[in-house]
Amino acid sequence: MRIVIVDDNEIARLTICKLVEHTSECTVVGQFDDGFKALDFLRMGGVDLIFLDIEMEQMSGIELLRSLPQPRPLTIFMTAKNDYAIEAFDLNVIDYLIKPVLPARYFQAIEKALELFQRAQDTIKQDKDDFLFIRDSGIVRRISLDDILYFEAMGDYVKVFTKQKMYAIHKSMKAIEERLPPIEFIRIHRSYIVAVRKIDSLEQGALAVGGKVIPVADAYRGAVVKRLNIL
Repeated sequence: MRIVIVDDNEIARLTICKLVEHTSECTVVGQFDDGFKALDFLRMGGVDLIFLDIEMEQMSGIELLRSLPQPRPLTIFMTAKNDYAIEAFDLNVIDYLIKPVLPARYFQAIEKALELFQRAQDTIKQDKDDFLFIRDSGIVRRISLDDILYFEAMGDYVKVFTKQKMYAIHKSMKAIEERLPPIEFIRIHRSYIVAVRKIDSLEQGALAVGGKVIPVADAYRGAVVKRLNIL
């Protein structure tokens, strides 16, 4: 779960950062002492949870949250006062922490956030199609994701290698990657995306998939090792 902390008090930000370090399922992807800077970052997406101070000079936490497009990230308000409970309820925040934030209250709030986050992820997985439609020589074909071994970029085209044959489609790797469930596929190189369950071996900076040896780029190696859960 990707977390952003927005608070104009440095000690408060540091406190939450230290607590997040003890939550293995979470990582802090941004810290801001100003609501306007945070708003620009949050509008780009990719954030799952915000720890948000209510009383800030440039822009209040309530103003910031109301400025975000729907669906908003999960939000936990932080404040030194009890005066904002009604606004918090109206904005659907998941918890309301009184400063200074005590570890017990943090863990209670983060557990609630993780439960809601996981529930949303499970829903996304259930809704995700288990197939792709591709245009092949003027024919639109349905391909099961389970049949795909890997994708290889080739100029303006991407080759789709399946158990049965290869297809060439006029798409970018970025467009392909956005359509694939990340739990099933992983980018290992600028030119390659592979099906995790089809990986036979990893040796000397390369993967073997369906008899094909595919290089793992240095920029992706750490993510690959982590994703494969190597013992």
